[in-house]
Amino acid sequence: MATWAIGDLQGCYDPFRRLLDKLEFDPAVDRLWLTGDLVNRGPHSLKTLRYVRELGDAVITVLGNHDLHLLALGHGVRYSSAHFDSLWKVLSAPDCDELLDWLRHRPMAHYDESTNTLMVHAGLPPQWSVPKALKRAAEVEKALRGRKHEKLLDKMYGNRPDLWSSELEGRPRLRFIINALTRTRMIDADGRLDFTHSGPPESARKGLVPWFEAAEPKWAGTRIVFGHWSALGLIVRPDLICVDTGCVWGRDMTAVRLDGEPATVAINCRDD
Repeated sequence: MATWAIGDLQGCYDPFRRLLDKLEFDPAVDRLWLTGDLVNRGPHSLKTLRYVRELGDAVITVLGNHDLHLLALGHGVRYSSAHFDSLWKVLSAPDCDELLDWLRHRPMAHYDESTNTLMVHAGLPPQWSVPKALKRAAEVEKALRGRKHEKLLDKMYGNRPDLWSSELEGRPRLRFIINALTRTRMIDADGRLDFTHSGPPESARKGLVPWFEAAEPKWAGTRIVFGHWSALGLIVRPDLICVDTGCVWGRDMTAVRLDGEPATVAINCRDD
C-alpha cells in the first residue's frame, strides 16, 4: 500500500493515467492525494473529473480555485470567458449535475493524523494553526454543501479582505477563507495576502515572501502538501511538499510518496 500526492491535473487526463501506470497504482490498496484544480486549461476536464470520481475512496482531492469556478459556472453564477472555454464540455455533459454535486462535496482541506500532514490547494495564512485551518475550511464546506451555496459562489470573487481577523463575518469571512486556501502564493510582513504575483518568488516585489516563509506561522510543525504554483516547481522537504510541476504548460506531472520511504516519480507532459 502506498499514498501518493499529485499536483494540479487541470484536465490533463492522458498524462495523469500514464503517471498512475508508472506508479503501478492499484485503487484497491493504494491511495491518492490530489491538490485540486482537477479541471480547466487542459484538453480533457470532463474525462479527468469522471475518472477521479470513479476512483471513489482511493482518492482524496481538495478543491482548487478552478474547481470552484466550474461550480460557479454550473450554477449560473458567472459567465465564462475564453480562458474557461475548456469547461463547457463538463457543463454540457449529460452527467453534469452529478459531477458538480460530487465536486461540491469535496473538502477544502484534508489532514492525516498518522503522518501529521495537511493538504490544501494553495496555502495557509500565518495566523492559522492547523486545527483553526480545518475549522475555517469546514465553514466553507458547510456553505458549499448547503441549500444556499449559489450565494456563496456568487460572492466568493474578489481580493478583499486580504488580512485575517477573527471578527470577519458573513460573505467577507468566507471569501477570505476561500482565497487563503485556494489562491495564496505571496504574503507581506503582516501576513496580508497578495494576489499580484504568480511567478517565481525571487521575482516578486520587495516586501513579499512566499506564504510558507512567514515568520513564526502558527501552522508550523505540520507537513503541508499543496499545488497551485507551477512557477515554484517541485519542493520536497520534511515540512513542505509542492507538487504542481506545470504539466498543463508542457513540463511535468509529479507524484510524491507521503508514507514509507520518500520517493518522487514524474512523467514529462511536453508531447501532451
